Amino acid sequence: MSVGALEEAARLMRFAVGEGVGGGWRRLTGLAAAPLHATGRAPDKLVIAPQDLRTSDPTRAGEIYAGVFAFAGKSVPVEGASPFRVEPPSPEWAEALHGFGWLRHLRAADTTLARANARALVEEWIALGGGGDPIARAPHVTARRVISWLCQSPLILDGADRAFYRRFLRSLARQTRRLGRARRLAPDGLPRLNVACALAYAGLCFAGDGRLLKSASAALAEELDRQILPDGGHVSRNPSALVEAMLDLLPLRQAYAARNAQPPQSLLNAVDRAMPMIRFFRHGDGAFAQFNGAGPTQADLVATILAYDDARGPLPEEAPHSGYVRLQGGPSAVLVDVGPPPPPGASRDAHAGALSFELSSGPEQIVVNCGVPRFGRASWGAAPRATAAHSTLVVADTSSCRFASERCAGLLGRIVVAGPRAVVARRERTAEGVRVAATHDGYARRFGLIHARTLTLAAGGDRLEGEDALRPVHAGRGPEDSRVALRFHLHPGVRASVTQDGQGAMLALPSGRGWLFAAPGFAVELEESIYFAGANGPRRTEQIVVHATVRGAPLIGWNFRRLDGDLGSERRARSTGRDDGPTLI
Repeated sequence: MSVGALEEAARLMRFAVGEGVGGGWRRLTGLAAAPLHATGRAPDKLVIAPQDLRTSDPTRAGEIYAGVFAFAGKSVPVEGASPFRVEPPSPEWAEALHGFGWLRHLRAADTTLARANARALVEEWIALGGGGDPIARAPHVTARRVISWLCQSPLILDGADRAFYRRFLRSLARQTRRLGRARRLAPDGLPRLNVACALAYAGLCFAGDGRLLKSASAALAEELDRQILPDGGHVSRNPSALVEAMLDLLPLRQAYAARNAQPPQSLLNAVDRAMPMIRFFRHGDGAFAQFNGAGPTQADLVATILAYDDARGPLPEEAPHSGYVRLQGGPSAVLVDVGPPPPPGASRDAHAGALSFELSSGPEQIVVNCGVPRFGRASWGAAPRATAAHSTLVVADTSSCRFASERCAGLLGRIVVAGPRAVVARRERTAEGVRVAATHDGYARRFGLIHARTLTLAAGGDRLEGEDALRPVHAGRGPEDSRVALRFHLHPGVRASVTQDGQGAMLALPSGRGWLFAAPGFAVELEESIYFAGANGPRRTEQIVVHATVRGAPLIGWNFRRLDGDLGSERRARSTGRDDGPTLI
């Protein structure tokens, strides 16, 4: 058995607690029995250059030429040294550098200087072999580099001599062979799909390598069948994973057509299924719902992807395989997480957000989950993934999922090691509007409780009724007197003040529209919160909190109601006691 297969066996043993010995052994034997073929010689030439759908900024070309490499929120001035030899400020920065996605900015500049700079940097990387940084050889980073070099090959090769052309092709062939051997060693989820995509890109771009294309297409089909669920969601349950996947899959579909090659049916099916789901997760302002690792929405990328959606069928109302439902009433939308955690290998970004929801009205978001920042996620630890960072009920400040400890994170990543096993949901239309009733057992083992939540959105979208209850797992067995917090995190654009009776909160939206929250019979408080998914970084915001105890509150009823008219800027300022300017933290 090869060294790579032995490493995979060790990794599978580490995941055995979550995936089971049988599933791990099947993957191990599959690795040993199905190596991916790639020829040992370099291709004679490249025959196509796939399209890169990621947006570019030609002004970045000047920064790179000046030796300033700004990636993942960190800017590093090189000042004459090689960027591939500097100490990276973060792993994310190193991944971006060695992934070469920034070549698209040089191509957008469309100058002789930018083309020469791109070629010089690629040749420098080849000569240094990546500079010795292990991140440069990680399978998913290698995959991103192969895709970037192939897509930007017209930029890199314009004006190049024959000797550089051969060195470039040899390096691409060598990296492709390495990917073929290490495909199953990539982290599960998007990284492994990226590797499969890179191999298919290479098979389509390399002249005369039909065996690579055939085996790469089979590998791509295998990953797509496993990762893109029947309803179009991604196995990680991360809405933004669909955007990342489509940025590679759409040009890949075009590349098959350009080579007059038959694409895998799994590729065509995956694109057709995923497009409606991308629209499913969007609020009225175009932003994605913040579930399971979906950070700030890059609206330009989403718009680019949706331009390829020819079918434009009706918006899905349920995603049973992904574990989400959408309630639509008039201009208002409610998105609800009604699924269990994803499989352990795909749960590195999963959140403990069972039965959490988000509410928007037209182009304005009202209730959100805290989400995650685009960069520097590790510095926040597990806080954004905790149940308390979601708009749902929390028992005794405890999350409904458990994540791998810091001690194990180096081996496992912060995967979900325990969470709800049974999440049951039923969506139906009623005389009042559209209703979803759901339960999860994430608190059953520790507290002996089942969380039940019912949400009803009025047909006109002007009212959202909710009920939250905690039921004992065993009939007749009284639950412990645990503290309960029902949390509703507000979008940073919403200004809130507690009503005079203390049982509600007045909400002022940026447009001047007003909403009223009420929880009759319960004291309502406003507490500080953080919206991690701000476009320019985490932002301070507020959350509505209803505190109770398990025994004292078997059922908490609450509602959000839209108010008629405009609250007026003066009234909003008086009710909040603070200015309306954004505050970055």
